[in-house]
Amino acid sequence: MSAPVQCPIHPDVHLIEDHRAGDLVCPACGLVVGDRLVDVGTEWRSFSNERSGNDPSRVGAPENPLLSGGDLSTTIAVGFGGSDSDNSLANAQRKSMNNTDRQMTAAMSLIREMSERIHLPRNIQENASRIFKDVLDSRALRGKNNEAQAAACLYIACRKDGVPRTFKEICAVSRVSKKEIGRCFKIIIRNLETNLEQITSADFMSRFCGNLYLPNSIQAAATRIAKRAVDMDLVAGRTPISIAAAAIYMASQASGEKRSAKEIGDVAGAAEITVRQTYKLLYPKAAELFPEDFRFVTPIDALPNS
Repeated sequence: MSAPVQCPIHPDVHLIEDHRAGDLVCPACGLVVGDRLVDVGTEWRSFSNERSGNDPSRVGAPENPLLSGGDLSTTIAVGFGGSDSDNSLANAQRKSMNNTDRQMTAAMSLIREMSERIHLPRNIQENASRIFKDVLDSRALRGKNNEAQAAACLYIACRKDGVPRTFKEICAVSRVSKKEIGRCFKIIIRNLETNLEQITSADFMSRFCGNLYLPNSIQAAATRIAKRAVDMDLVAGRTPISIAAAAIYMASQASGEKRSAKEIGDVAGAAEITVRQTYKLLYPKAAELFPEDFRFVTPIDALPNS
């Protein structure tokens, strides 16, 4: 271990670093004790109110294990108003990439764009990108639409992370059909042998009730209603989304925070008639579905029958 740097004349004095000159100076006698110091700080200062699009960093993006070579190459970015030569350089670089990296880069961009539209966290974006990489390596979806593949991977990532989104929600933020996404989803599940937990109505309750601005008491009641309805086999053949929507409709109608079937259907992505038809299956057993401690504003016998 090397000895600490100190002034030979004033060994107890705390030395001062002159960052501009790169020297280590004794404040007592002015002796330059060390030189050629490396400043490990940033080479610029950033402020939160700066809105400039210029990035002063010269170190590039972090290594990306999903791309060949770790993506250590330099990317030519063209900003707004870029010249023709800038565009030509960027196009030439894209053409020089191998097909796998080009497809992977495009997919990551699509996944990021779709995730931002439905406010999904970064970890789900990364998981979706990893799933896409596995699909790309398996060549199971060769020839399929790249955006449909990316959308299916995002759907699977949401399911795996316990925050499922419906096919309609994923379809709404993409430019491909629900049928095409579903087809890619089935192929991915079959080829990658991915196990996904069964979706239940409880997976959607928090989000649906939150978007409807309903209190926790109604959310808890709707969750109980949906679970009891499934246990009693009242809603056989109905999707978890329609069950959740109908349960929320029933709980809200019995409370002071009433929501219409149309409002709930719009949030859940289900047709109003679907919500009402599922509700009709619950209505005859309403007394058995509600939690015992539920505070009724509208009694069960006064609930709408459809």
